[in-house]
Formats: sequence, structure tokens, C-alpha cells
Amino acid sequence: MHTPESRIATPVLVIGTGGAGLRAAIELAERGVGVLAVGKRPKADAHTALAAGGINAPLATMDPEDSWQQHAADTLKESYLLADPRTVRIVTEGAARGIADLERYGMPFARELDGRISQRFFGAHTYRRTAYAGDYTGLEIQRTLINRAAQLDIPVLDTVYITRILVRDNTVFGAYGFDLSDGSRYVIHADAVILAAGGHTRIWRRTSSRRDENTGDSFRLAVLAGCRLRDPELVQFHPSGLIAPENAAGTLVSEAARGEGGILRNHLGERFMSRYDPGRMELSTRDRVALAAYTEIKAGRGTPDGGVWLDVSHLSRQTIMTRLPRVYRTLLELQMLDITKDPIEIAPTAHYSMGGVWVRPEDHGTDVDGLYAIGEAASGLHGANRLGGNSLIELLVHGRITGQAAAEFVAGRQAHLRAAEVLAEARAEVDGLLAADGPENVRVLQRAVRDLMSEYAGVVRDESGLRTGLAELAEVETRIGEIGVHPDIAGFQDLAYAFDLKSAALAARATIDAALERRETRGCHNRSDYPELDPALRVNLVWSGPGMVQREAIPPIPAEIASLMREVSTVGKLVE
Repeated sequence: MHTPESRIATPVLVIGTGGAGLRAAIELAERGVGVLAVGKRPKADAHTALAAGGINAPLATMDPEDSWQQHAADTLKESYLLADPRTVRIVTEGAARGIADLERYGMPFARELDGRISQRFFGAHTYRRTAYAGDYTGLEIQRTLINRAAQLDIPVLDTVYITRILVRDNTVFGAYGFDLSDGSRYVIHADAVILAAGGHTRIWRRTSSRRDENTGDSFRLAVLAGCRLRDPELVQFHPSGLIAPENAAGTLVSEAARGEGGILRNHLGERFMSRYDPGRMELSTRDRVALAAYTEIKAGRGTPDGGVWLDVSHLSRQTIMTRLPRVYRTLLELQMLDITKDPIEIAPTAHYSMGGVWVRPEDHGTDVDGLYAIGEAASGLHGANRLGGNSLIELLVHGRITGQAAAEFVAGRQAHLRAAEVLAEARAEVDGLLAADGPENVRVLQRAVRDLMSEYAGVVRDESGLRTGLAELAEVETRIGEIGVHPDIAGFQDLAYAFDLKSAALAARATIDAALERRETRGCHNRSDYPELDPALRVNLVWSGPGMVQREAIPPIPAEIASLMREVSTVGKLVE
């Protein structure tokens, strides 16, 4: 029986319906360009909705001396000099406009009594420049963008899993995918494609991502289309992820809990941050706190379940209920734990992909004509440590710029050449998986990838561990050829998991290859066998296939920004 295929044509296809994808779609629609957005999970539940703390822009509503140059300096300093200064300038210069766009769409920012947008301190920021909406900033941004997309009648398909981007002669001509509910296929012809399908943090055992998101889809789709990846080894580990329950392992405890005065202790009851950063203690930077917790656990001073304790019970009940309501409710729902009385058991959790698809700074175009990548799928802004609050503003700035670039690309396209054999290959890949009836279980192999990445490519890495990880990954890749895929009346999630697994394996290989090449300790990347920062490795690492990693020079930092770069105290600041 031939599987039904829906054939759709659209000037621009956006893959991913989080903040980046929706903002790009809105830009296109406002310019009168036809656009279709597709996602594999409901748009109201996109990963953007999880972002709590805030969105950066040098609005100077609280500190008049702030500027885009200072924001850029703070971003580059925090990146350990691996961010692209051109990308940083574009984001920091365009940040105020990004906030203005959200205001225009009806975003309910927290405000001062005189109506100014309120801004608060985040870690490593020189001034108060983080706008917010309680501790639900990402959720409010997502709702605002969904409402604007609805006003513009932007078509959104919420249950479509894209399996392949279609390319002929290094020029994109669409994408192929299937419906998660009934398995029907989609052939989407498009003059331009914007990839906004997130990062790869789900390939670790503990992650702040939910089960079926950030599985490395963007990486696989881009690489198969002919793109390269940049800095896949640079992954931010958040210090405070839950250990239990198992199905929610890695769920984030906001760093606001430390910002409000939470104390970290090991299983011996010691306040261990005094060993690692006695000046800043729990208000140290995210990478330092994650490394400290990891070290305590590895040294045998962790809890029996492999964690440390985060305690806010000494704070007043009123403080907890008004300043940490989401943390309070999360722990009550997941563990029946009352944080006003008892400590929280936490461990480092994979949180953010700072590397991603290689893109040009000016328009986020990739190596493939007509294919763009934005949001956590892309690279260039964060380097080896992301400045808290920068990920949300990146979505707004690059969503707008890339929407504009895609519109111009579509307008200038002379012909739309397709390739029947490319489409046939994409169709055959799905057919092949659906016919697969091998003994290997997809979920077991997903767990195997997460286990080996956690063991050998987690917070701390070394040569022998990474090579062991590669060997184990090769075994998993062999076993992937023997999987069985069995969709049922409930839907085609089993097929989606199989593609998630393929993506995870590719993302894992890219991450380990680049981690082997970066023989230094810099920001989030800790090599126990190379504990020092190596000035010669102030480069981006570009991955183009198994074992193929090249060094890419980073442009110099303009003098007006370099002169503003300095150490910034985090005392009294949130470090989201």
C-alpha cells in the first residue's frame, strides 16, 4: 500500500516552532512573503517556554550608563573569547529593537511604577539589562509570538517530523517528513528553509530538556544537507538539575534559588564552594559551580544517589513563595518535597548547546544556498560560556534578520530546480525504518548514547575517556542498523524515536571529535589532562564529518569593545 503524501509548496519553510522559528515566520509574514512553520511538538510547549530568568538588552532603563558596546564586551568576556565579535555586535546592537518588537506584539514585561521596563542583574553583567516577566519570561515570549503568528494567519503544522532537508546542486528545494499522529508523509517544496530545531543536550543522561526535544535533529538535518557544525563540544552544564524522579532527571532548579541565598552542601554537610570560589561562593559562574559539584561527587563526597544538596530552607517562607514560586511548585509536584523545610538533591545537567550549525554572522546563512539556521541550532554568539539571558534575545534578533535574508533570497531566485532522486532517497529512508524488524530496541540505544556521553564527555573529559566513548559509540552505531520500529494505533512516535536516535548518534560523534581536538580547559570545556587555557586554541572547531575537525580563526575584537572587557562580580546577582 502506498503511503499517502501531502505535497505543499511555500516560499519559505521554517523547521521548529519555538521562539526563533516563530519570530522568523512573523518577519516573513509581515513582509508579505508566504511561510509555513512546522514542529514536532505543540508550539505552545516549545522549549522556549521553559526559559525562566530573562531576556537581555541594553535598554538603560535602570542603569543609564549601559550600552550595546558594554553588553558586547560582557558577552565576549564570558565566551572565553570564542564568540564571533561580528555576531555579538549584531545581537547586542539589535537587542533593543528585539524588545521593541515584543512590546509591539503585546509582551507583558515587568515594569517600574513609571512604566519603564524593569531590568535586573544577571551574573557577569556589568549593568542591569535583563528584562523579565516574573520567572516565566520564556513562556510569555512564546505566548506573545504565538498570538502574533495567529494574527498574521501563519500556517503552523504541530505534528510534523522533518526527516530530511532536500538539496540539489547545493541549493535547498524543500524538506521531507511525516505526521506523528497517522504516519502520512509530507513533501514540502520551498525556495528557502530556516532551521530552528534546537540543540543537542538531550544526548546526555541528565538534561534540562524534555524527552523528545533537543535530540540533535538540527545537527543531523544540516549535515546531511551539506552543512558543517561549529564548536559542538561547547555544551553548558547547569549546576542544578534534579536527580529524581528518573523520568524527570535533569529538570532545572532555577539559579534564582542560589541568587536568593541558597546554600550548597556535600553529603558531609560541608559548604563546599569555599574550596572552589571563596569570594563568590554559590554566586560563582555557572561553569565553576557545575565543575565544583561534579568534583565533589566524583571525590566521593556526594549523596548516595550521586548528587549534592541545595538548601533554601533557611530563607523565610514568604521569600520562597514570592521569589521562587516555580521552584517550590516543581519540587512539590515531582517529589512531594517542601523546599521551605528540606534541601533539594541536585547534580549538573546538560543545559545549552553553545555550538551548532556553521552560519555566516550577517544573515545566518549556512554552507547550502537558501538554508539558514537560527537559535540554539546555530553557533557564533556564545563561545565557551553563554552569558545568562542572551539566548532569548538571540531568537528575536536573528529571527528578524534571517527572515529578512530569506525574503530577499526568495525574491531573487531565478528557478526552483528539484531532484527526483533526492526525494526518493528521503522517502526510502522512512520506508526502510518502518520495515525494520530487528532485535535492537530504539529506547535502549538512546539510553546507551546518553550513558556514554555522560560518562566520557560530560562536565570533565580526558583523552582516554573520549576515545573509549568513541569506541562505544561505534558499537551503538552498528546496533542502530538492527533496530525494530513498530508504530501502532497510538501514533508514529516509535518512528520519531528512531530518527531521534540517528540524530543523537551523529551529534555525539561530532561532540566527541571536537572535544578530542580541544586540548585545553576553557569555559564549559574541562579537560583534566589539559587543565590550562591554551591561547593557540582561541579558535572555533568546525566539524564536517567523522574525524574531520578544522580550526577556524576568530576575527579580532574591535578596540571600542575590547577596552570595556573586565571581570564582573556576581555578588548580589542572579546567574541564570
